[in-house]
Amino acid sequence: MFEVVVAIALFLVLLLLSIPVSFALLMATLAGIALVGTAPLQIVAQQSFAPASNFLFLAIPFFILTADLLASGKLGQTVIGLATKVIGRFRGGVGHASVATSVVFSGVSGSAVADASGLGSVLIPWSKKVGYPAPFSAAVNASSSVIGVILPPSIPMILFAATSGVSVAAIFLSGLIPGLLLATAYFIVCWGVAVKQGFPRIKMKFTKKNLLKDVFLALPALLMPIIMIRVVLLGGIATVTEVAVLSAVYALLIRLMYRDISLKGIIHSMINTAAATGVVMLLIMMSEALSWFLTVQQAPQLLAQNVLENVASPIVILLLINLLLLVVGAFLDMSPAILLLTPVLLPISTAIGLDPIQLGLIMILNLGIGLFTPPVGTTLYISTSIGKIPIEQTVKALVPFYAVSVLCLLAVTFIPALTSLGR
Repeated sequence: MFEVVVAIALFLVLLLLSIPVSFALLMATLAGIALVGTAPLQIVAQQSFAPASNFLFLAIPFFILTADLLASGKLGQTVIGLATKVIGRFRGGVGHASVATSVVFSGVSGSAVADASGLGSVLIPWSKKVGYPAPFSAAVNASSSVIGVILPPSIPMILFAATSGVSVAAIFLSGLIPGLLLATAYFIVCWGVAVKQGFPRIKMKFTKKNLLKDVFLALPALLMPIIMIRVVLLGGIATVTEVAVLSAVYALLIRLMYRDISLKGIIHSMINTAAATGVVMLLIMMSEALSWFLTVQQAPQLLAQNVLENVASPIVILLLINLLLLVVGAFLDMSPAILLLTPVLLPISTAIGLDPIQLGLIMILNLGIGLFTPPVGTTLYISTSIGKIPIEQTVKALVPFYAVSVLCLLAVTFIPALTSLGR
């Protein structure tokens, strides 16, 4: 176990030194193997490239491409406009519109970061323009973007499924209730904060004819999750990878139908997709190498054994798992955290009778909260940057969102029925 402790310690030190996560993972693995001395270092290359041939991971770039194609065109603007017209008139309406738009686009991107940057670049400046405080607007965008990784399709769910062996379709379906529960909680927070601070209402006049026109224009985005996920994937017509490819083709056809994309725009979307995919795949490859090293050293099994021997209550174990994930999520991005911690937590959850799919939702929700928690909150920094405000102001505005997120997390942890749709 000494080699494992050294590898983990080195990894944490490198993170504190701002070394990119992928390289920190690689150097920690090399150090651990070198200390063991019985395995050739070439094994790192072999283990790293093993996940690159996993057909399931091919879904990731196509979901990213789908999001980039749809969110950057007229369709994204139409969905935002429709949400604003329908619920923007109510108290806290701008926040409601942001949450509602995140719910719609969660069925497209599968990425919180994509939602935070794509939707935030439109919603935050607009909400500031109509009189809402910038910290509140940034806080809503940073937190509601996390809905994108809980409602299907979800890239972190794909990673968890590949690591744990559960069905992608099952965990997709199981994310519906937790995702909608979180969205409802954010709606309530937006309303409560708006009432308390006296935010202005948006007075928008629209006719039934214009509303129907907007609904018709937004219909492709609204129908896409239903067609691709609920019908094609869950109906057994296609695999998740095939659904991702069909979604990208669907998005391209919609953009061509709207006549708002050129060859240059398509190339730009593909370049963005390649860059984002490269980052994700490098994390997956390096995480796989460190996971292999931990498994060979039997670290997950020993940890599970020690926890079960010293903690008798399953409730306490679940609380400790949540606490660990909340801390890890504040410092580590979702992808490497899922790939590293799933092999560690799976034996513990199995021993206490926790369903693997429920464990997946607990992990994703915990790590999702970490996306808008300092010091390394990705959606927090994106939203703060777009709002052009100090990060402390956004964190202060996020306090009620943290509170309801933890309540939803506890509900998902201790009420198995909330994640039972896919089981």
